[in-house]
Amino acid sequence: MKPKVLLTHPLLKEAMDYLARQTELELATSGDFLPPAELAEKIQDKEGLLCFLSDLVDRELLEKAPALRAISNCAVGVNNIDLKSARSRGIIVTNTPDILTEPTADLTLALILATTRRLIEADDFCRQSQFKGWRIDLFLGQGLQGKTLGIIGLGQIGQAVARRAQAFGLKIIYYNRQRLSPEKESALKAEYRELNSLLIEADIVSIHASLNPDSDHLISSEKLSLMKQSAVLINVARGAIVDEKALTEALKNGRLWAAGFDVYEHEPRIEPELFSLKNAVVLPHIGSATYETRLKMSLMAVNNLLEALAGKRPANEVKDS
Repeated sequence: MKPKVLLTHPLLKEAMDYLARQTELELATSGDFLPPAELAEKIQDKEGLLCFLSDLVDRELLEKAPALRAISNCAVGVNNIDLKSARSRGIIVTNTPDILTEPTADLTLALILATTRRLIEADDFCRQSQFKGWRIDLFLGQGLQGKTLGIIGLGQIGQAVARRAQAFGLKIIYYNRQRLSPEKESALKAEYRELNSLLIEADIVSIHASLNPDSDHLISSEKLSLMKQSAVLINVARGAIVDEKALTEALKNGRLWAAGFDVYEHEPRIEPELFSLKNAVVLPHIGSATYETRLKMSLMAVNNLLEALAGKRPANEVKDS
């Protein structure tokens, strides 16, 4: 008998077809948002759940899923899942690590270029038929050569960003909970700084840290005040690392040159004032959005779930809280 599985949102077709052949599959919604009450109703008799960062899997939901044996999160992070409650019920939780690094690093550089060179403003200018010819002062931005990039969180993605940044002639400084070895620092041409020193020195600050109690609102109003008025802030990590209201105020008041976002504090809700700010570039969480990467994610999430439901310990089981 095939296990009953709930899929909260569609996967890419190849992965979804594969999952449907192996399980008794129910797709909860074909839309963008699944109300918690609807998720709770559909999960009651399911043995497996394949979900995403936007799906809240808390203690209350798990109490309504007595048959649940495995949760496969199609994401690297698992902040949407109450791991303690899942473990207390013997539920295996998995994620999809180590495949988002390169596309997320690519997007980081895209946001750096979009903000420093005012690309979105310039595109909108042309689309509104305002371009009347070349001017020496038209959309003056900032060059990258010789500037300082401060990376907060020098894990796999942060290191991939550092490697790319070298090609742009950027000086690289970083802050990390654990300092890298001298050999790794030398290979990346990266110099360690304490957080406050990094914020004061950097022309561009790029966030690649994980979200935990220590990093929640790590970039507060106080920290933003340390940054140069000409500085740019990029966040492709987790929205709650930045106080979004404080950052919006800093952008609105000219305290920062610009900011580029791919993640938000209360996702999918975005601070409304950001939409009216020309110095804010806002993207809909597309850090891993290449076909190749999303297919790998989808297939990994499916295989994680099938292994767990078969009684195996998946290689991508989340073991730390």
